Amino acid sequence: MSLPPDDFAPHIARRRRLQDLMRAAGGGIALLPAAPPVMRNRDAEYPYRQDSDFLYLTGFPEPDAWLVLIAGATDRAVLFCRDKNPERELWEGRSAGPEAAVARFGFDEAYPVERLDDLLPGMLLDHPTLFASLLRDTRVDECVRRATGAVRRLSRTGQRPPARQQDPLPLIAEMRLVKDPDEIATMRRAARISAGAHARAMRHTRPGMREYEIEAELLYEFRRHGAQAPAYNTIVATGPNACILHYPAGDAVLQDGHLLLVDGGCEVDGYAADITRTFPVNGRYSGPQRLLYDLTVAAQDAASAATRPGLTWNDGHEAAIRVLAQGMIDAGLLQGSLDGVLESKAYNRFYMHRTGHWLGLDVHDVGDYRMPDAAAGPERPWRALEKGMLLTIEPGIYVRPADDVPEAFWNIGIRTEDDALVTDEGCELITRGVPVDAREIEALMRE
Repeated sequence: MSLPPDDFAPHIARRRRLQDLMRAAGGGIALLPAAPPVMRNRDAEYPYRQDSDFLYLTGFPEPDAWLVLIAGATDRAVLFCRDKNPERELWEGRSAGPEAAVARFGFDEAYPVERLDDLLPGMLLDHPTLFASLLRDTRVDECVRRATGAVRRLSRTGQRPPARQQDPLPLIAEMRLVKDPDEIATMRRAARISAGAHARAMRHTRPGMREYEIEAELLYEFRRHGAQAPAYNTIVATGPNACILHYPAGDAVLQDGHLLLVDGGCEVDGYAADITRTFPVNGRYSGPQRLLYDLTVAAQDAASAATRPGLTWNDGHEAAIRVLAQGMIDAGLLQGSLDGVLESKAYNRFYMHRTGHWLGLDVHDVGDYRMPDAAAGPERPWRALEKGMLLTIEPGIYVRPADDVPEAFWNIGIRTEDDALVTDEGCELITRGVPVDAREIEALMRE
């Protein structure tokens, strides 16, 4: 709670931008709740993590809070939050309280959360639209039901509740899709810490260790450099486990001659990094491993070259699968022509996911992958990339044993993933603080 007000200038600007979008839709009042605490077992909670949309607009880290945004003749940003309570703070730590919420977080007004039901009905009066995500969160449904019921009881005064309702989350998702400079700086820090953690994992890996030991190296590096948590459950998969896409770090022993796939990233101030590297347990790729590894890196290079303004979200994926499909044919994993393999999607047997996803406050971040025009139907055009977007580029190849598959490739699972910032002329892979070239990885593992 010691951050100066300047640190919250981006949040103030985002609230004002959302108010502008609300005004363009006719004006109204928006209601968004903070994330609730979640119980882990009995009287122990999971570590608290703020709702991403609420964090994006407020920077406020506490539960039991509500944001009310008014876009009308006079714009207002109002926070309802926990009041100061010394006894509770003795057990749970300091809270901001309404007074500090105004002074430090830049709200126009702030009140104890217990006053929400008293004050919200008056705020709703004569606003045309209520921007609230109904039927998503029962807390919102109940809050709106109570408030609108109170307003209707005042109908004889000639004042009315909003006549329309609109979900604000699609508006916020569009805002979050293009990152501002403060977001990019935070994500660069998350990328730098995560890359260092992967380099540490490479240096420490040796035959005889267990998957969870490598996970521990990543987690240590995350926290040592100030990241608050992993951005997602870390994947550490050795040998055939690497062919299971979301395999959690287990207790399998790392075998000499096997590959190790590590997919992990940290979260810094709510923002995620997401990196995958696949490297040899003994520090040296075998011939078949190197063949498929270099193929995956070539596919990532092709996708990166197709990630730039003016091209679409899907162009990178199409570039990657062309490289992967031709490589699968050359390696004897698939038969036929490149066009035939692409048309039949036979490559899906060994590459069954897409080449990336949006990245931000959520590791699979919000934002439509197609142009947001519902009238165009399910085959809407793919979204064009813009400067400031952040996405992952993560081709892979996963070969399970089968009678028609060369045995030399059995149980090889490889994925190479970096975080790409779309720039004026292309993209920057901000996670290349850890090597991807096979020779550089082998050299790092020899240190």
